[in-house]
Amino acid sequence: MNHLEHELKHLKAGMTEMLLLGQSQLVKSLDALFRMDKDLAREVLFNEKRVNALELKIDKDCENIFALFNPVANDLRFVFSSLKSNSNIERIADNAEGIAHYVLQTGSVFRPELLQQTSFAEMSDTVIGMMAGICEAYEQDDTQLARSMFEKDLRLNEINTAATDRIAEYIRRQPDDIEPALYLLTIIRKLERVGDLITNISEELIFYMEAKVLKHGKKTFRAGDS
Repeated sequence: MNHLEHELKHLKAGMTEMLLLGQSQLVKSLDALFRMDKDLAREVLFNEKRVNALELKIDKDCENIFALFNPVANDLRFVFSSLKSNSNIERIADNAEGIAHYVLQTGSVFRPELLQQTSFAEMSDTVIGMMAGICEAYEQDDTQLARSMFEKDLRLNEINTAATDRIAEYIRRQPDDIEPALYLLTIIRKLERVGDLITNISEELIFYMEAKVLKHGKKTFRAGDS
């Protein structure tokens, strides 16, 4: 194994660690939300420092590979995609941190009726499943699994789009519940954004493995391109 191969292997390990850390932050923040577990929420906030430190380390590793080894072709795509995916994972962790802040600031349990009407449990399960899926896809270089994230993200978009009207209707019937309802809408927006960030990572994996850029044509691609 030459020096470049060693550095690329090290970068891959760092990215895998970053993905798993982002997954842990997301899962713990939602678990804290459903159980209103303030200790778990505090753990999420504490670990945000670790996320930020690892992001900076990976950015530096990518810069060093560019500067010292001048990678080309597949190696170049891998470093580029790692640099962009690293930023997306950090933003996923930021959204998890935002959910944890809600738990600490209010501690108010959402009414089951509100959660049911907004399909919040389905949304949470979908996001957690997508995060687990992209972790596996990245570790295995599995572009087929990465592509499966796109359809799941469409479901998140549907839930997010419907949320405003459903929460407005809920508030009309439950005017004393305005504050938690609006908080829930904010969290739904965060989860929808997490779905977008996961699909961004999927696109970067496909770019690295297949040299295909999906960013400006993924809607057509999702309809059945190969």
